[in-house]
Amino acid sequence: MNPRSRTCPMRAPLPAIAFAVLFALASAPAAAVEAFTADYAARYMGLQATGRMALEPAGGNRWKYSLEVSGAGARLEQNTVFEADGEQWRPVSSRDSQRGESGLAAMLVKPRTTTATYDWASGQATWDGDVKDDRRGPVRLQPGDVDGMLMNLALVRDFRAGKPLSYRLVEDGRARRQVFRPVGTESITVAGRTRTATKVAWKNDERSITAWIVDDLPVPARILQQRDGRDHIDLTLRSFD
Repeated sequence: MNPRSRTCPMRAPLPAIAFAVLFALASAPAAAVEAFTADYAARYMGLQATGRMALEPAGGNRWKYSLEVSGAGARLEQNTVFEADGEQWRPVSSRDSQRGESGLAAMLVKPRTTTATYDWASGQATWDGDVKDDRRGPVRLQPGDVDGMLMNLALVRDFRAGKPLSYRLVEDGRARRQVFRPVGTESITVAGRTRTATKVAWKNDERSITAWIVDDLPVPARILQQRDGRDHIDLTLRSFD
């Protein structure tokens, strides 16, 4: 997780802007998978925190992509192991845990740990841990399926390659389509430098995800997830290596 240093933000609204205009600005070929670490300022369920994303080799053509958010007595950890074959990425397993360890967080954050297995040989995904019986699966897998963590990486990759930002998300015992649309540009400060980011967003009646994408970064410069109109997690990139 230590390629050459670069200085340049967890997991849940829209004027119409033509895809062609913004995607033409981001038409560079998709980059190969490279290890990195990225530090974020974070707010989790209203609590001030810090976050770190990391991508590291996991043997063969597999990679481990992880996120840790901690602060104010709360801790959130997510990771996904995925296989990368050129531009074909597919999840193999994932783990998601959250807990409130002290103070207000102990009341706000319900302890929860879940694991997912994406068995491509059988073509099924299943879930274990703190999940309801009707969310344990199996769910039939299809080529191109992603989980929530892997979607973060695929979103930036596909935007930079000028591809549609449409994903079949297989998560929490179900599969659903999420299509992100450009919603404008915005200045964002990363490591003391002001950058221009393109905002892309997806929403339904309950949740929304907005990502700020900067051309030469493989991760969003900011990710905002909202639930029922309230901020759930907000990550803003501070440094990248």
